[in-house]
Amino acid sequence: MTTPFPRRFSARTRAALAVEKLASSASRRLGRGSGEMIGGKLALRVSPQILSEVATGRMAACVSGTNGKTTTTRLLARALGTLGPVRSNSGGANMAAGVLAALSRPPYDAAAALEVDEIWLPRVAREVQPRAVLLLNISRDQLDRSNETRRIASLWRSLGAELPGATVVANVDDPLVVWAASGWSSQTWVSAGQNWTADAMVCPQCARLLHRNATGWWCGCGLARPEPIVAVTGPSELLWFGRQLTASIDLPGRVNLGNAAMAAAAAKLFGVEVEHALAAMTGLGDVQGRYQEVELGENGIRGRLLLAKNPAGWVEMMELLNTAPARPVIIDFNSQTADGRDPSWIWDVPFERLAGRQVLVTGGRKEDVSVRLAYAEVPHTVHPDAESAAATVNEKIVDVVANYTAFRDILGRVAPVRTNT
Repeated sequence: MTTPFPRRFSARTRAALAVEKLASSASRRLGRGSGEMIGGKLALRVSPQILSEVATGRMAACVSGTNGKTTTTRLLARALGTLGPVRSNSGGANMAAGVLAALSRPPYDAAAALEVDEIWLPRVAREVQPRAVLLLNISRDQLDRSNETRRIASLWRSLGAELPGATVVANVDDPLVVWAASGWSSQTWVSAGQNWTADAMVCPQCARLLHRNATGWWCGCGLARPEPIVAVTGPSELLWFGRQLTASIDLPGRVNLGNAAMAAAAAKLFGVEVEHALAAMTGLGDVQGRYQEVELGENGIRGRLLLAKNPAGWVEMMELLNTAPARPVIIDFNSQTADGRDPSWIWDVPFERLAGRQVLVTGGRKEDVSVRLAYAEVPHTVHPDAESAAATVNEKIVDVVANYTAFRDILGRVAPVRTNT
């Protein structure tokens, strides 16, 4: 019987791929999840070199950053899909096991758009040897895991010397990203925006206070915002290599246009024209449930789901909230392992911006959020869950802003709103 694997794969890697397929299938059958993590972990144990073997011969891009990885990866996968088959882990399994799961299915020469955790990026990229690496942003996230932002920037900067054939697509509006990308041999500079600047107050190069104005940032040591070749210049406008483009994708908010700009700039390195890339990105109404509307309870109330897992994400979501009618807002907040056990960063979130809205609070750490809102002088009510909170509003649609596990739990309980399209 002919083997389904390329001849270049070692016997150990072929066995590991068979194990991955068996384990992931069993996980799905037993209702234990998608199986990406368990399958990938077991395969890596059987064949530690498997990731480099399944990545050989591919056009690959790695996407990393504190916020926007999943969305940008999905947009990039769509753009690369104009050239042929694409493998991607844009479901959020973004450590080595999840990346392997994405690459473990044929065709084994398909292009790859890979979401990679910030800390795992060096290990994964060394194995994959991508043509492009997208660096979106760096901010505090899980305080018990990746609270030291300069450490992440330093890891990324060192990685550049190990990937001489890669081009880094970097956000010029984040000083930490610029410093990290400056250590690479080739850069594509993109202005994707940065609403949250509190984690980049000092220069990552010399530790002096950064200067900022409406057009950029700089330090006396010489580190400064590069001139971007791609930039978001309006709600539906891009500067693209010296010309202005009208750009419209179906995902809401300026932040998502910035994600699309990063993805399009990376796709260009693979030969995808910007018009084809942006056209492929349309029609994406939600990303892993983000921006999706769901039915909350049995009284006809719908909730638009938004993810905010750190201060930077919250600031982006507040900007998005301000582009829509002033709906009631349900805050669903946990502090489980995947969220980070330390939720003290909520004191940095400018919840004062929610003044004037009906605010409802739920989740495992609802009392902490309630105290923070009280200090922000934002009236609110506390509820057992999002459905019971929705039952108390007089509107037909509400915005639900949740962190990671709270978001996941809502998706597991509720049904998406059906449309006629």
